[in-house]
Amino acid sequence: MSDASDGESLTIDDEIVARARIHAREVAGEGGDGEYELPVDLEALEWDVSARARRRAGACRWDRTREVATIVLARRAYEQYEWPEFAAVVRHELVHAWEFQQFGESGHGRRFRERAADLEAPRHCRAFAEPRYVLRCRDEDCDWRATRHRASQPVKAPEQYRCGSCGGAYAVEHVESGRTWATASEYGGVKAALGDDW
Repeated sequence: MSDASDGESLTIDDEIVARARIHAREVAGEGGDGEYELPVDLEALEWDVSARARRRAGACRWDRTREVATIVLARRAYEQYEWPEFAAVVRHELVHAWEFQQFGESGHGRRFRERAADLEAPRHCRAFAEPRYVLRCRDEDCDWRATRHRASQPVKAPEQYRCGSCGGAYAVEHVESGRTWATASEYGGVKAALGDDW
């Protein structure tokens, strides 16, 4: 990390935002090479960094009242990805910002896919954090599995849900400890047994 001109140290979040802004200028056609030229209004764009995000490398929020898009980038993704992959995340979120600015809404529909393809931006980003939970079908002939980062209802009460492939029962594994459960009461027991290690 380098020092700012006023003597304060720059943080990793400052670095993320600075690099993202520079790349955004390139994407908007202000970089001079004309590689992308997405007509996004950079003056109506704000940036933020999330230290908590585990599943999404980026997000774009639209403030309809102020007509300002805020791109939120995940610090963990920045630390895990090489710059070219992270820059593609920035381009993905810039397409959302452009859609919000032009149309007042954004999604992953045809318009988004076409613009993202022009910018070599992925439709979905690679996972950058290990899941906390793995759901596995209990049927020997079924290899269905799903992952979760949070203790959602299918994690807390698996007996109320079914396998996404065969419709059978499934069990949940706490990845870090290897402990498993198949009911809400077993979930509570594992959580209590692990205490601070949960």
